[in-house]
Amino acid sequence: MSKRSADYRHYHARMQRVLTYIDQNLDGDLCLRALSAVAAFSPCHFHRQFSAVFGLSLHRYVQLIRMKRASWRLAYRSDVSVTEIALDAGYETPDGFARAFHQRIGQAPKAFRENPDWVAWAAALGPLAEARNRIMTQNFSLDDVTIREEVAIPVAFMTHRGAPERLGETIRRFISWRKANGVRAATHATYTIFHTDPDHVPEQDYRIDLAAATTRKITLADEGVEAGQIPAGRCAVLRLVGESENLRHAAQFLYGQWLPASGEELRDFPFYAQRVKFFPDVPEHEAITDLYLPLK
Repeated sequence: MSKRSADYRHYHARMQRVLTYIDQNLDGDLCLRALSAVAAFSPCHFHRQFSAVFGLSLHRYVQLIRMKRASWRLAYRSDVSVTEIALDAGYETPDGFARAFHQRIGQAPKAFRENPDWVAWAAALGPLAEARNRIMTQNFSLDDVTIREEVAIPVAFMTHRGAPERLGETIRRFISWRKANGVRAATHATYTIFHTDPDHVPEQDYRIDLAAATTRKITLADEGVEAGQIPAGRCAVLRLVGESENLRHAAQFLYGQWLPASGEELRDFPFYAQRVKFFPDVPEHEAITDLYLPLK
């Protein structure tokens, strides 16, 4: 590796250290001076350096990532009050939080909690995802993949069809069903089954199943929920630590690098994931996702 390449990687490692620190300290002091010290850069220049690398100002990045956590809590954590969410987002009053949330997301916090506009949400937080994808991509090696013999897993699942941006609506309905029926994430493993790739099918053909391990009998009263099974068999398993909304890089590694090098062949069941720990139940950097590639 040339000195120039080494210096470039070292520079980006310092920037990535800042993003990790922000993830770990969303409730703490995230001012310019504190974050420039994490990167070991001069505060006189750091705001320009950050904007040049990520395409967002430091202030907007911090605000957006706090808004992201707040929006997930509003949508999925009815046990947490709007006031508590506002304070955790760094605002002194709920009114200040409400104004900022409406400005960024396009809805008042209470309106978002009742009926989130997921399309507007995805557009508002798109710049955050783009910024993180610039240098937060996890690198994998062939040794990171293990082959395991998996047992059959009975599941209850709810299918999402249509625009990926509206997946949040299905997630809310499935969480509501799980809570009402005692199929909670703490005691019943959570899975996502990827039937199609949103980059390669028309929007109307996009399909993804949200699933929970359970032997509970499904009846007609369980509207939108079906009984199914993740079949037994050999699987290549790759663990992803950190942000897990966009699994494209990990999937490309499994299909494009590991599979050709392994000599293995795939069996007829979709690529799927187990959400071992997930945001916002844990901070984003602590999320754990196991990816499964079914093998013959």
